[in-house]
Amino acid sequence: MAKEKTSQIDARLREGGFDPGAAPEQAVAALRALRGTADVTDTMIAQALGGVFAPAAAALLVEMEAGATGATRREIRRALFKLRQHGVEVHATGMTTAPAPVGDSGLTGLLSPADAAGARIAWLLKARGGGGLRRLWCLVSESEGLLGATLEPLTRKEYRADRAEIERRAGTPLIDADWRLVDFVLCEAYRRTPEERRGRVGNFLTLRTELVASAPVLDFRHPIYDELAAQLATEPSVDLMQEAEIAGYQLPADLIKPYAEEATNLRQSVIVLSRMQQEERVTTVVERALADLLVGDLAYRLRRHLEDTAYFFAHSGKRAQAGWAAAASARLRDGAELKRSAFFQAFMRAQLGAILAEQQEKRAEEPRLIMTPAEAMHARQAAQARMRGRSR
Repeated sequence: MAKEKTSQIDARLREGGFDPGAAPEQAVAALRALRGTADVTDTMIAQALGGVFAPAAAALLVEMEAGATGATRREIRRALFKLRQHGVEVHATGMTTAPAPVGDSGLTGLLSPADAAGARIAWLLKARGGGGLRRLWCLVSESEGLLGATLEPLTRKEYRADRAEIERRAGTPLIDADWRLVDFVLCEAYRRTPEERRGRVGNFLTLRTELVASAPVLDFRHPIYDELAAQLATEPSVDLMQEAEIAGYQLPADLIKPYAEEATNLRQSVIVLSRMQQEERVTTVVERALADLLVGDLAYRLRRHLEDTAYFFAHSGKRAQAGWAAAASARLRDGAELKRSAFFQAFMRAQLGAILAEQQEKRAEEPRLIMTPAEAMHARQAAQARMRGRSR
């Protein structure tokens, strides 16, 4: 927010009795009293609360978030993120974990990591009264929803053999997971499945009722925010990009392409720019891509990928990587500014680089009929040099 606009907000709040230099309890009380008054919006109050580093400020922000939408909700999330960075504990917001109903006892879950295409295996299992298990076997895609679902009985010996065979073929372990998380993953995937494809996965909701008595939940507080609470306020490391589950994640190519082409044109421009000037301009493109693209549904999908990947890392012996992924997902959840984050900068550069690499491969496979301006300039210089050499 521009300094001029911020000063106007400060002036309105001060006129209403808010003193940022007062004791935290007094400052929060003044801001609470200003809610609903003329010329004072919840967005303004949330911005001010982000500078009051006290549990009372966090509590008021959490209270405000329950009914907030749009820009106001994003400002609340940014304020909560600032408080976490300053060590203020923020208790659970509106998204809560549904308690396990009594009728759903005996359920367990398994998850695989997502592959490069965003597909993974998810099992929901329940013990049978006469021995053995019932397994809801599903294939989930982060982009296409639910790809397959079958319900079948099996013995525990068959279960162990199936699990070992999948782990051998995939070269990665399946992890035991909270059944509520697995159930949420499956239900969310089904909701994202296009209507015309739902017939291919059978009647998933009917199959689910064979194991789970409770209705599907729409909101779910991911377990990582409790399991990795101490790591959430730390800066996610760039080293997270070395993990295949993160490096292989791809944003839609049609959305990334304009930014990738702009970055390429900067590097191929006939205007003489130093390496530093080129890098500064490319960085501006990267920052704009972060601000433009990682919002709304795209931000939510990346956040969910980071959450589930953090959970997989935490339960497969990669504690440091789990903390980095959880911290990155928390920034998306809280609507934090991403352009100053080294991890998100590296993530977006990798996205742009993937598009450029694909374009270069295509160009290498096709006859070149058109030159870029930089290539034309270099070709002309080379031709002139050859002509001078012949004239001597």
